[in-house]
Amino acid sequence: MGVVTVGELKPSISGKRTFRPSSSIRHATEWPISDVSSDLTIEVGASSFALHKFPLVSRSGRIRKILLEAKDSKVSRISLPSVPGGAEAFELAAKFCYGINVEFTLSNVAMLKCVAHFLEMTEEFSEKNLETRAEVYLKETVLPNISNTISVLHRCETLIPTSEEISLVSRLINAIANNACKEQLTTGLQKLDHNFPSKTTTNMEPETPTEWWGKSLNVLSLDFFQRVLSAVKSKGLKQDMISKILINYAHNSLQGIVRDHHAVKGCFPDLELQKKQRVIVEAISGLLPTQSRKSPVPMAFLSSLLKAAIAASTSTSCRSDLERRIGLQLDQAILEDILIPTNSHQNTHGTIYDTDSILRIFSNFLNLDEEDEEDNSHLRDESEMVYDFDSPGSPKQSSILKVSKLMDNYLAEVALDPNLLPSKFISLAELLPDHARIVSDGLYRAVDIFLKVHPNIKDSERYRLCKTIDCQKLSQEACSHAAQNERLPVQMAVQVLYFEQIRLRNAMNGGHNQFFFGGMNGQFPQRSGSGAGSGAISPRDNYASVRRENRELKLEVARMRMRLTDLEKDHVNMKQELVRSHPANKLFKSLTKKLSKLNALFRINSIKLNGSESRFPFPKRRRHSVS
Repeated sequence: MGVVTVGELKPSISGKRTFRPSSSIRHATEWPISDVSSDLTIEVGASSFALHKFPLVSRSGRIRKILLEAKDSKVSRISLPSVPGGAEAFELAAKFCYGINVEFTLSNVAMLKCVAHFLEMTEEFSEKNLETRAEVYLKETVLPNISNTISVLHRCETLIPTSEEISLVSRLINAIANNACKEQLTTGLQKLDHNFPSKTTTNMEPETPTEWWGKSLNVLSLDFFQRVLSAVKSKGLKQDMISKILINYAHNSLQGIVRDHHAVKGCFPDLELQKKQRVIVEAISGLLPTQSRKSPVPMAFLSSLLKAAIAASTSTSCRSDLERRIGLQLDQAILEDILIPTNSHQNTHGTIYDTDSILRIFSNFLNLDEEDEEDNSHLRDESEMVYDFDSPGSPKQSSILKVSKLMDNYLAEVALDPNLLPSKFISLAELLPDHARIVSDGLYRAVDIFLKVHPNIKDSERYRLCKTIDCQKLSQEACSHAAQNERLPVQMAVQVLYFEQIRLRNAMNGGHNQFFFGGMNGQFPQRSGSGAGSGAISPRDNYASVRRENRELKLEVARMRMRLTDLEKDHVNMKQELVRSHPANKLFKSLTKKLSKLNALFRINSIKLNGSESRFPFPKRRRHSVS
């Protein structure tokens, strides 16, 4: 049989749609009733179809029941307002009833499946009916392939609620999840085979989800996307793959807000668009993987999502969740990631950046660091602490130093805002602990910029602001600048000069800036071998450093003893070898014997002299002759 398209149904003069097949179609399908006048008109929405009862009743159980239940046996008009897929779907189903071969495709299989269920075109009324044919196509062509399944699932969005009632949506979602996990397993095996040197495989990296089927999910509505992602999560899809899918979907659904950081500064031109964006941001935030320090979600995406959340005025819980996630990975952030613009609707002071959000992010980072210390304190015993320290080179301390530099750069940037309140700036400057900064030059620079942009602040605020700077951690250049800076309070200038004088005195005495890094009264004892000033060392780090240095000294003493023993053995062996191999060894031996005899004689005479308390080793015989 030939394939007939939807265009074979043409409107008649009366406005009704009736079959007028071409001669080739008529010959191929042998239409016995093509020229018979219609006896049944079916209305589907705004369209009406002039058809015949016999071919429809032979395959559709619903139409048969309607005609049987009708009081008027000569009914000639039926209204079907809720046909899934509308007139297009009914037209294909009617053609199938007339025996025309309908081609199944990815774009119409869901529609044909739903309309077949609606019209009850099952095996009960005809063999190989429309619903059976659609089911075969689904099992053979759609469900085994992820991309095909996603395409059909997208078509189901316009077929609700029928596609939900017949469980077509759930079947497609489960098929996507199962096939995705199979692909993940296959990709893992391919990587495993590729790593074996004995295998001769092509040098090709397996495709990522965004390269093979992840991008196909962009066509889905938010509801279907959430259901698909929840299904693949429950089936065990890796979090890094889920993150890539989420990022790709967010970039395509948020209409450039995640990509364009400048778009967040203004308000949304349309309230409906803002509401839509709010729903999408909250949904994506809820689908993010579990919070952790090693989260697969990039910092740049979390920052962009938070900017979009602030612009769309999302819920407080959504923004708090994103701020906590950023705080977990704050040591991976750059300055652009934390330059978060304020919401124009909620900005009462007219500031450029949302400092309150940044204050919460940095507080989350510090609180999480303290929580980790409390959790690990009861798990570590004395033996474990011998091998595990928190030093300036450790991950925790290095992350704190990175965050402190990030904070100083952020303060220097927001200090340029003339509308920023001094209290906000002071809260940020006082947030980090003392041991977080090795050198205070960055903080001093930010404070100086703020004082220059805000010349009319109160003296109390100026003093409190400068009090956040540790003058002992300023470099020589910063001290020279601060001593001549008229914007600073007199107290700070005097303090800078005092510390500079003591540092110069120590340098002349050979102290090598010990006071600069050592502090007063041993408050910041210098740490040998750390490569960093102890001003950036917490008390727990200092204790760990002492333990490490003691252990290193013990190991060094043990190594020196072993080295000394080896040298003594080498010396003895060299002497023996010299005696055996020298050509004049006999002469050497004879001299050695004579020297040994003389040595023995010296010892005997010494013993005698000691007995007679004589001062001379050889007595004079002349004395005996005279007597």
